[in-house]
Amino acid sequence: MKLTLPKLYALTDARLSGLSHAEQLRLLAAGGARLIQLREKHAGPREFARDAAAAVAVARSLGVLVVVNDRVDIALACGADGVHLGQDDLDPSAARRLVGPDFLIGYSTHTLEQALAAARLPVDYVAFGPVFPTSTKERPDAVVGLELLRRVRDALDPALPLVAIGGITTENARSVLAAGADSVAVASALVGAPDEIERRTREFVGGL
Repeated sequence: MKLTLPKLYALTDARLSGLSHAEQLRLLAAGGARLIQLREKHAGPREFARDAAAAVAVARSLGVLVVVNDRVDIALACGADGVHLGQDDLDPSAARRLVGPDFLIGYSTHTLEQALAAARLPVDYVAFGPVFPTSTKERPDAVVGLELLRRVRDALDPALPLVAIGGITTENARSVLAAGADSVAVASALVGAPDEIERRTREFVGGL
């Protein structure tokens, strides 16, 4: 059975927004986001664990799914719904043994070969990108573009959800979905202006 992801997959970023993950989640949810990843690249693990737990508590009151980036331990400890792993994080097979069958696991890929390899792992969705240039990461991978995104979609089992990430905005999001992505992962276009998070999210959701 195919996992059905919402078309918008929102990501938090405390440094970019200046807000806690819990505050960002509340605003993203108010704008209509239903799947939110807590992404933290700078805070220490204890600080992130506290903020993640607070964010999950908010999510539970709002009916929002929460995925924690990178940290399987924090995802489990705070009661999140899943974890998103990168190429340099814990192997998804090892993560699955730790979290069990019902925990969401997503996996980042940046080449066709990585995406095909990911499809053989116990993951619930594959992320692919960056589709467009992005400033969110300090050392981003090479831009993959829409044509390679189409090739990845064609190569993967249709039942495996594909999440596109990297430089996605309201102006290009529909072209990304048209290229085969099931969902678009968005950070800076949503949380880059803290006073506009709810409005931007509502605009994004309405345009997909």
